Amino acid sequence: MTDDATAAMRYKEIIALSRGSAENLREWEMARAEALDAEIEAAEAAIEVATEREARAAERATRWWKMALHNIQGLPWLAPGDDPRPVPTARAAYLERYLEEVKPSYQELVQAVLGLGWRAKRAAAKRGEQPPPV
Repeated sequence: MTDDATAAMRYKEIIALSRGSAENLREWEMARAEALDAEIEAAEAAIEVATEREARAAERATRWWKMALHNIQGLPWLAPGDDPRPVPTARAAYLERYLEEVKPSYQELVQAVLGLGWRAKRAAAKRGEQPPPV
């Protein structure tokens, strides 16, 4: 074989290798694009779940707050303050723990209001006044 024939063969070999590399790169890029699409879809689903969870937690907190306001409405000397707002530093992983801490606090409030209501009624009765509503 002459040098020209070997050069032509080498050229054809290089072209074939570059085509194979281009095809391999294209396959890798397609697989990566599919993987990224799957990751994006999973992230969107996670965002949707988190949004629903946040809405349920906000609704639950609002319900507890309204019940607390209802319990103290008969105590004119007690100002309820502002409505609760989200705490940006709260950890989402602890959401259930945070929500479970509300129930005992609410029950303590109810017991305190009932106790105050009873005392207020008794004091009003001693003074001959109309007792405050509880």
